[in-house]
Amino acid sequence: MDPVSIFQHLLDPEKLIHTGGLVLVLMVIFTENGLFFGFFLPGDTLLFTAGLLCATGKFDVPVFLLVSSVCIAAMLGNGFGYYFGKRVGRGIYDRPESLLFKRRYIEAAEIFFNKYGGMALVMGRFLPIIRTFAPIFAGIVKFDFKKFLLYNIFGAILWVVSMTLSGYYLGIWFPSLNENLEYVIIGIIIITWVPVITTYLRAQAKKNKNIS
Repeated sequence: MDPVSIFQHLLDPEKLIHTGGLVLVLMVIFTENGLFFGFFLPGDTLLFTAGLLCATGKFDVPVFLLVSSVCIAAMLGNGFGYYFGKRVGRGIYDRPESLLFKRRYIEAAEIFFNKYGGMALVMGRFLPIIRTFAPIFAGIVKFDFKKFLLYNIFGAILWVVSMTLSGYYLGIWFPSLNENLEYVIIGIIIITWVPVITTYLRAQAKKNKNIS
């Protein structure tokens, strides 16, 4: 399989689930929740799809096991992100940009964290990019670790339970939804990306205005 095919495969939550089962789901969630190069992975859509397929019998995993294990993976991912941020400090801003790292991503997390404080670790769970980089930035600024743990646990449970069980119960109530999964996924992507883009653009506009 060529690199482009692998990348496309990683972005398709249904293929990820059918290929690697629960183990791959946990690996993706861990990576996306704290490893800076995992920002592109489909966290929200993966959880929703896993819940939906679990309800329709196409993902043979008990829903309690799915939710509890994913919660742990999300918490551990954030914990690693915090540790990484604390170790590298502000040096991450000097890291050369590449396909898997853009300075604007950590800047977006900084803007969000400065605006919402510790709640950014909860709210950011529902937002791509912020979900990955918020715990890293918390580590960079050495945010109080006890508070971090509290927000980490609460945010992980809220995010995983809401996204997974939404898919699960919709799968029970509307089994035919599985046949139109790609449209549901597109809708989730649009809903979760809009706040990130809007917040970043507003902050940049304000920054440019202050400079001028």
